Amino acid sequence: MLDDLEWLPLAPRDFRDRLRALREELAGDIRPDFYERLVAVAATSLSEVELTRLAGLAPWMRDGESRVDELSRVRLGILGHGTLSLLGPPIVGSGFRHGLLIDVMEGAYNSAVQEAADARSRMHSAGLDFALIAADPRALGLDRAATSEEEAQAKIDAASSSLQMIVEGLRPSVRSAILVQTVPAPLDPLFGSFDRVQPGSPYAMVEKLNRRIIDWAHEGRVTLVDVARLAAAIGLQNWHEPGYWHSSKLAFNPRLIPVYSDVVARTIAAVIGKSKKCLVLDLDNTLWGGVIADDGLEGIELGHGSSAGEAFIAIQAMALELRSRGVILAVCSKNEEDVARSPFREHPDMLLREDHIAVFQANWIDKAANLRAIASTLNIGVDALVLLDDNPAERMLVRAALPLVGTPELPDDPALYPRALSAAGYFEAVAFSEDDRRRAEYYQADAERAGALSSSGDLREYLASLDMVCSIGRVDARSRSRVAQLINKSNQYNLTTRRYSETEVAAAENDPRRHAVQIRLVDRFGDNGIISVIIAHKSDEAWTIDTWLMSCRVLGRRVEEAALAHLAAAAALEGATRLIGRYVPSARNRMVAGHYQTLGFAHVDTASDGASEWRLELVDYAPAELPIRVEDSILSRAKVNA
Repeated sequence: MLDDLEWLPLAPRDFRDRLRALREELAGDIRPDFYERLVAVAATSLSEVELTRLAGLAPWMRDGESRVDELSRVRLGILGHGTLSLLGPPIVGSGFRHGLLIDVMEGAYNSAVQEAADARSRMHSAGLDFALIAADPRALGLDRAATSEEEAQAKIDAASSSLQMIVEGLRPSVRSAILVQTVPAPLDPLFGSFDRVQPGSPYAMVEKLNRRIIDWAHEGRVTLVDVARLAAAIGLQNWHEPGYWHSSKLAFNPRLIPVYSDVVARTIAAVIGKSKKCLVLDLDNTLWGGVIADDGLEGIELGHGSSAGEAFIAIQAMALELRSRGVILAVCSKNEEDVARSPFREHPDMLLREDHIAVFQANWIDKAANLRAIASTLNIGVDALVLLDDNPAERMLVRAALPLVGTPELPDDPALYPRALSAAGYFEAVAFSEDDRRRAEYYQADAERAGALSSSGDLREYLASLDMVCSIGRVDARSRSRVAQLINKSNQYNLTTRRYSETEVAAAENDPRRHAVQIRLVDRFGDNGIISVIIAHKSDEAWTIDTWLMSCRVLGRRVEEAALAHLAAAAALEGATRLIGRYVPSARNRMVAGHYQTLGFAHVDTASDGASEWRLELVDYAPAELPIRVEDSILSRAKVNA
């Protein structure tokens, strides 16, 4: 399943014709649905050759006339050991599948340390957003056994130091994240089962090196690409092909380049917030066997005692596991609503219950329309949805109408549905916080808020009824991970879309010349978590806002006005007389083009690239009356100290 992208439909028979049509369109006028048609082609099981051909579209989209705004543009440098030249184009082609326009720069053969250490190298001057470090145990000296525990430790230290030199050498020139691969375990045992015990075996040394890489990721220093796990899942016998290494220094079987490229692309997408957010579940023959309207509660297959019934229990358990890590659950079924809800309410073996489902769409409307309604209710794009549906005809219709929805192919056996969904990597994560854990609850509460607004009809009355409490505090060690995640994921309500690693966030919070705050919002429906981040640079007379972003889930709640009141008061307390804000336009943040003007800032200048500067004189500023109670620990502490 993993090695041939089985969760994706087969490549279209007219692949070349579609590719030619897309290329011709890029040379002329681009139709409004170009992005959807591009994704429809990319989201199929393409070979290395087909991915490389698809990647040929990328140069056409990098110039100004052929921009495709829906694609997030990123520059990726690839460094490592062995031959890397075959990896770039398939990663670019796979990137389209995940909403990315990737520009790849490949390092010279076996020169990773030199290119990272030399500040004048191409990698440092390329303006990289990401770097990928693809290490090989043979080049790291871990393919031959150590004769003693001391020698083994020295080998591991040397390999670790080599990788650290690359990471730290590149860090000043990489805007977003440095991706580091784990190293696949060697296939051929030296001591048999005792390999894990003997510290000098290549297997044991590789395991210890991987543990260090994992620790770096846990500390937020790098982003993990777990190639070791991918290789183990595919099978080390399939992964390792010594002949390719001996003949051309290819680190793994080139047949597996498509799945490897997809894992790299989805990891980059996860860093910038393009992982899917919501799993939409069909019901009949997906969550249980049979048709509830025909078979009734007693007739559906669900529960222990039969292999089919247990398979459907496993599917529901998988959905609950995903919800526990923050994936929103929704239902989309062609059914009468009361009938569709009855197993959730009454079946004794049902693991999923109604309160696990954020949006429940059961009717006779086509599924594409229902999926649009689910996305609208949750205030997310359809590109954040994944549909799990056993019916091939329904899957085909949804792909045709909504190609941005993740719609995995499913095997005939329901017992394999969880494996297919997991293999697809729709919900790839690069960090995990308490806010992530509670995300499903947040969105479920958002759906309830939308219902409250609909029933109220009056925005002012609705906002007052929410009993909102806005908590403003400094970014600290406890909030740092979530803050870094928001900075790298937020695209729409983000004034500059600057990206900072967790290490850089830590530097900002400890820098007396910068003001770094995180804002939480709680209301009667629950805790929204950290929903806004602001970083400002201080000078004697002015504070310049470097980063201002907010979750789109709280749009229209006037949190930005509470944030501005905090900034103005904090700046005034330190003697500043004005705030300076900058708006840097991107493909996705047009919604905040008028942000500063709406808040009362005066326009100062607009550069040739569209970036604009705005100024607010604090002597002219008066905070608005808000339907929000603000608890500002920063200002409270400052006033006490004053």
